[in-house]
Amino acid sequence: MHNDLLYQITLTLIPNIGDVHAKALVNHFGNAEDIFKAKKKELEEIEGIGSVRARSIKEFKDFKNAEEEIAFIEKYKITPLFITAKNYPQRLLNCYDSPAMLYYRGNADLNQPKIIAIVGTRNNNEYGKSVCEKLVEDLAGENILIVSGLAFGIDSIAHRSALKNDLKTVAILAHGLDRIYPTQNKSLAKEIIEQGGLLTDFRSKTNPDKQNFPKRNRIVAGISDAIVVVESSIKGGSLITAELGNGYNKDVFAVPGRINDTKSEGCNYLIKNNKACLITFAEDLLENMGWKEYKKPSAKKQRELFIELSDDEKIVVNILQQQQQIHIDELYIKSGLSSSAVASALLTLEMQSVINSFPGKMYRMV
Repeated sequence: MHNDLLYQITLTLIPNIGDVHAKALVNHFGNAEDIFKAKKKELEEIEGIGSVRARSIKEFKDFKNAEEEIAFIEKYKITPLFITAKNYPQRLLNCYDSPAMLYYRGNADLNQPKIIAIVGTRNNNEYGKSVCEKLVEDLAGENILIVSGLAFGIDSIAHRSALKNDLKTVAILAHGLDRIYPTQNKSLAKEIIEQGGLLTDFRSKTNPDKQNFPKRNRIVAGISDAIVVVESSIKGGSLITAELGNGYNKDVFAVPGRINDTKSEGCNYLIKNNKACLITFAEDLLENMGWKEYKKPSAKKQRELFIELSDDEKIVVNILQQQQQIHIDELYIKSGLSSSAVASALLTLEMQSVINSFPGKMYRMV
């Protein structure tokens, strides 16, 4: 395990090799160690790698930083999550730029069935605070994991509200796990570790530099089923998270505000431009996500008998028969089919009255 981890971390240190390239290499070779043992010509032939990146891999010999990171991981009982690990956040696998390596300290299940991100301005007003607190309070008992970015303002309010209402919460960091930013949130971070966790793709000794926050935001968006923007200016970082969420095919929601309030300008913009669904209460979120308790109707449409299913449709039906309902992202993962194949199978099955679709990209058998 130590040897595997050494190569996994080292892969993230090689110049010119980003997360997309690292995943392409892992998909080809199956593990990190074999990447370093491969011949230069074999590396060059992998799509997106080429001669420059192949040379970077073959010439890289500095394993010292990776060894130091392993020592840090072992000392502070941090869980490294390489992209091939079973407990790696599976929702992130559907994001083209998901991190090849994550570092985690906590006890929350990063593959929990229901995960939402709550984000917003660092300079919230009382309206944003009360809306955020009420939203989280009304989600208590729904077994939902609350994700945010540990920043001042709405992020911190979301984390604290989750803790107060006995919900698990995970903070995504824009720096290594050897520090907390902002420093005023150190005590909050300690509580989060006990009732959730801290997650980052940055190694120790990494400062919270400006360019790290958009990278942090992609994890906030990618790890969640839905993103809720409570308050945001038109240029706020929360809008970046919302845009990323839309790009990842996530459900995005926004709380409306007064038209002359700059702190609600971003939310109103998202709603106006159909980039987010308007919500005012937790019930709106639960209904849109298909998370409200389902009661079978007394009468339902007769399913067509003796339907001949394609191989892809049989795979989808078998998965749906094992669960009361399922999100489309989970179908992608469990089926092993391409997104287009799953979409085609779902459309055909719905037309044949075999399945029903619900808000929030949820599906269940008729």
